[in-house]
This record gives sequence, structure tokens and C-alpha cells, in this order.
Amino acid sequence: MTALPIVAICGLIASVLLLVDIGYRVGSRRMRFRPHRKISDPTILASVFGFMALLIAFTFYGAGERFDIRRNLIVQEANAIGTAYLRLDLLPPETQPELREDFRDYLRSRLAVYEQIADAEAMQNALGRSSTVQLKIWKGATEAAKNTGPAEKALLLASLNEMIDITTTRTVALITHPPLAVYIMLAIAVITSSILAGYAMATSQVRDWVATVTFSLILGSALYVILDYEFPRIGFIRIDPVDQVLVDTLKKMK
Repeated sequence: MTALPIVAICGLIASVLLLVDIGYRVGSRRMRFRPHRKISDPTILASVFGFMALLIAFTFYGAGERFDIRRNLIVQEANAIGTAYLRLDLLPPETQPELREDFRDYLRSRLAVYEQIADAEAMQNALGRSSTVQLKIWKGATEAAKNTGPAEKALLLASLNEMIDITTTRTVALITHPPLAVYIMLAIAVITSSILAGYAMATSQVRDWVATVTFSLILGSALYVILDYEFPRIGFIRIDPVDQVLVDTLKKMK
């Protein structure tokens, strides 16, 4: 794990702290010129904070749901590859050794895709490699299945189709995130709420640093967890341990 997660969470907390400070300074300046006027409307503050909380809640829930989907897809792919590999027993014995080696090569290439996800070029190369091996397996299996019965063909080709289809599903799940407009609205809500929080604090003669730091820590951490859920192979929240099911499947391929 790189230092990126630590930098990201510290940056978010510092940004919120800075925004609160900006709001406080603006509010303090206004109080000096208009000391007898109310500095903020509680109704407006509650509305803005409520809107921000709603956006964070929905975005957080969606990120967690997508995390679970990606995790379940890893298990589904391991099951699909394992089943297809076992059904090679339905083919003529002389055709099996080469196909079994191709399956092992294919699974290694699939693991490489996600091990190199931080390097876009390496990941694309691994995807290309897995697609090439995938095509080779399909051609080899369909050719070998010509000498088998209808039932054997149906079982083998169905499992191969499932194995191929799950790769597309996982690729789509990998790049599925909320629309940019949602992140923009969330950013606007956080910026506005942070500034208004500092603005409202200006009514106090003594600045409450405990409340300021607590607000910044909670809000910055919540934003980080949302991003961490969305990209679970980069930060503290990791999906990598689930890849062990693919590794275990590879070990079983003898």
C-alpha cells in the first residue's frame, strides 16, 4: 500500500478545516461591522446541512453496494472457471492436457489484471493477454467437443460461456461509479456547509477548536471512506483478500 490513502484523508480533513476557517473569518469580519445583527439563519443552516447529510448518506450507501457487487463477482468468476475446468473431463483424454494448461494460464492472466490495476498500461496488457487466452480456450474446447455427444457439448459450452461472460461483468463493475454530477453536487454541499459552519461559529467570542477539528475529522473521513469504497484496490478498504478464492482455484488445477 502506498502513502496515497494517508495523503488523501489528510488532504480532505485539511480542506474542510480550511473551509471552516474561511467561513469563520468572513463571519468575524461581518460581526465587527454589524455587531448587533444576527449572523445566520438557523433554518438555512439546517437545510444546507440536511442536504449535505442526505447526499453523503446516499453516496455512501451506493459505494458500499458497489463494493459488495465487485466482491461477489470475484467469487462468481472463481466458480465459473472452476466449473468449466472440471467439465474438461467430458472431452477426449488426448485433448485435455493442453486445455488444462491454457486454463491455468488464463487464470494467471486474470489475477494479473487486478494485481496491476494501479498501472493502467500494465492492466490493459493483462486484459489483452486474458482475452487472447480466452479465445484460445474457446477454439480448443469447441474443436475437441466435436467428438463428444450433445449432452457433453451443452454442459461444456454453457460453462465456458459463463466463464467468458463474467469477465465482461467484472470489467463493467470495475468502471461503474456515480455520475460526475453527483460528485460535483457533493463537493458543493460540503464546501457550502463547511463555510457556513465556520460562519455561524463567528457569533461566539471564543473560537471552539474542539468543535472545529471534530467537524473536520468526521466530514473529511466520511468523504474519504466514500472514495475508498469506490476504489477498493488503492486505499485502506481492500477487496484484494477476496482474490484468494481465485488463487485457491488455480492451486486446485492439476
